[in-house]
Amino acid sequence: MVDIKALYKLYQQHPQITTDSRDCPEGSIFLALKGESFNGNQFALQALEKGCSYAIVDEDIETSHLSPLTSHLLKVDNCLQTFKDLAREHRRQFQVPVVGITGTNGKTTTKELIRTVLAECYNVMATEGNFNNDVGVPKTLFRLNEDHDIAVVEMGASHPGDIKTLVETAEPTCGLITNVGRAHLQGFGSFEGVCQTKGELYDFLVSHECPIFINRDNEHLMRMIQERSETNTQHPTPDVYFYGQSDSEDILIRGEVISCAPFLKFRWREQDFDTHYTSAWMEVQTHLIGAYNLDNMLAAIIVGYVNNIPFEQINHALENYVPTNNRSQLTETATNHLIVDAYNANPTSMKAAIDNFRLMEVSPKMAILGKMGELGDVCQEEHQKLVDMLKEAKFDEVWLVGDEFKQTDCPFHIFNNIEEVKAAIQHQQPQGHYILIKGSNSNRLFELPALL
Repeated sequence: MVDIKALYKLYQQHPQITTDSRDCPEGSIFLALKGESFNGNQFALQALEKGCSYAIVDEDIETSHLSPLTSHLLKVDNCLQTFKDLAREHRRQFQVPVVGITGTNGKTTTKELIRTVLAECYNVMATEGNFNNDVGVPKTLFRLNEDHDIAVVEMGASHPGDIKTLVETAEPTCGLITNVGRAHLQGFGSFEGVCQTKGELYDFLVSHECPIFINRDNEHLMRMIQERSETNTQHPTPDVYFYGQSDSEDILIRGEVISCAPFLKFRWREQDFDTHYTSAWMEVQTHLIGAYNLDNMLAAIIVGYVNNIPFEQINHALENYVPTNNRSQLTETATNHLIVDAYNANPTSMKAAIDNFRLMEVSPKMAILGKMGELGDVCQEEHQKLVDMLKEAKFDEVWLVGDEFKQTDCPFHIFNNIEEVKAAIQHQQPQGHYILIKGSNSNRLFELPALL
């Protein structure tokens, strides 16, 4: 077996790791990951033949004892763990701040906003897309180089212990949880399971005495940090920076919604009641849909503030940020106005999207919503709650996609799949509508804007 220090020295000589045997640059290192439908060990020799200098495997590979490739096969106990350990070793080569982000909803939008704000003054390395799992986080960390001033790393979870593993890989120096909600309940088992797993970021930051940014108005986050402060007596309470919309005296960055017509416009200010200082209100016109995005904006502001980004540059960054990832986007087509939030869906984010759409003073309103996945035993209950919300909202038209809605008391049109929705659009050809499109990626609702 090869230890991590030795493997990392080898990586420094061959600084490119590939996990795909179809992509084997000359001189790179192939790392044999496994999945439900693939086993990278089976392609290790092929990777070497294609140009990789070494292949890291965790199974015995049959080769002729005379084969020159034999000495280029490096055996470890577990390739995925080795990948994470190597990424941590690489991260430790750079003394840069690392902002860790997790949460049920809004973490990718918040990550993008923080990246945008910090980029006003720093060279930022941030998670691309949603590379936020136990493979994506190591890949993100390997992008760090000596030119970066700061990193922003998003971490996702669907099972207990996921965040603990990721924070031990990324070793953030500060961080935040956007919120906790009823998502991935099939994997977590309960809402408390969600809180416990997301709270593993707090566990790491508290034990390492690292700054934490907290939405003061979120009772769940406040309870989680309070519990950890009371039980972790071995370490002093880390610096905690509060943001929010209430008038609590300990809030450092406070914000208020001005309007959502349809883009969010808000104002914010710095306040310090210890010194009796409060800055003037500053207004920001964004390109994001939804009042729920104010919390994401305030998170980016407070991270920028603590990292010494001037107010004017914070505002400039937020005003010029335009979403491009099917999250809170307003798309104008030749015939309709589309509010596209078609990347994920869970009870908490669905409620926020419906509430915001209901408050928008536009007409006529149409909603095309996809099923919510990974809800376990509460699947039918949560889909019924969604249907009940839609009944109260009284939108002009509602289309629902997925068999889960057939188990509810539902007066709306239910489609089995995306192809049926496409056929209905071509038949009815809605025009002049404001249309909310929201669902998990598996629903493929992101294919609909091209038809509307």
